[in-house]
Amino acid sequence: MIIDASGMILGRLASLAATKLLAGEEIAIVNAEKAIISGRRESVYREYEEMKGKGSTEKGPHYPKRPERIMKRTVRGMLPHKTKRGREAMSRLKIYVGVPSEFEGMKIERPEAAKMTRLGTAKYVELGDVSRKFGSKF
Repeated sequence: MIIDASGMILGRLASLAATKLLAGEEIAIVNAEKAIISGRRESVYREYEEMKGKGSTEKGPHYPKRPERIMKRTVRGMLPHKTKRGREAMSRLKIYVGVPSEFEGMKIERPEAAKMTRLGTAKYVELGDVSRKFGSKF
């Protein structure tokens, strides 16, 4: 299954992907940088900065900067990743920035359950903007 993350809420998309991964499906998520994090821009940036600031540089926890890795970490948080079942589910997940050439012309799904209902409001931030704020160059 190939899912387009454009205009999708990050948490909803991650939980949908986690349930399908646990069911045994292989999932590829494209356009990870266009996923949406709901909330005011300042509060979203502050929360991600707090996550990145935890721990130490030697021992972690290490929080990613790149949008595809942030999304993978979000999905991992919804899986039992320390068990064999969870590790196997994570191995079936692929996440990409943009749309790779291997997926051109294939059917890409946009699940209704993860779509943002009101894009007219200014209370959301794209995942790519968060990544750029913290120094990612993708």
